[in-house]
Amino acid sequence: MTETEKEKSDRQLIELLNELRVALPGAQVLLAFLLTAPFQTRFTRTTSFERAALFAGVLLTGAGVALLMAPSVYHRVRWNEGGKEDVVRVGHRFFLAGTACLALGMFSAVFVVADFLFGLPAAIVGVGVLLALVVVTWYWLPIERGRDPRVRDTE
Repeated sequence: MTETEKEKSDRQLIELLNELRVALPGAQVLLAFLLTAPFQTRFTRTTSFERAALFAGVLLTGAGVALLMAPSVYHRVRWNEGGKEDVVRVGHRFFLAGTACLALGMFSAVFVVADFLFGLPAAIVGVGVLLALVVVTWYWLPIERGRDPRVRDTE
């Protein structure tokens, strides 16, 4: 059975909103951690470079949270106006931009924590491992698998 364009848009919107429900809590917890870190008693022992990295992480994670929330807000503002395909298309872009910002925020947080606890070499290795994991699982694998005709859905 082939779905109509309206059914397809409805399904895609539901899938997008469900994916956002998975991504947002982790992003919000990371942002909360980053926002409270400067108020910890040991924070005064951080270097100016670590503080700058933390600030970058706060900004990037905040941007990621805002972008991950944007599809829901966009949909709500456009409520009852039609154009669900536009909502899905714009929401998809917000989601990808939000996860990219979130990844950069995670890298900053890991860098600051690892540098504070173990020094610069450990921070570089930790961020490198996390970077590789994100690039492979979030971007490379889905793109590569999408090129393989054996794993495509048949309509």
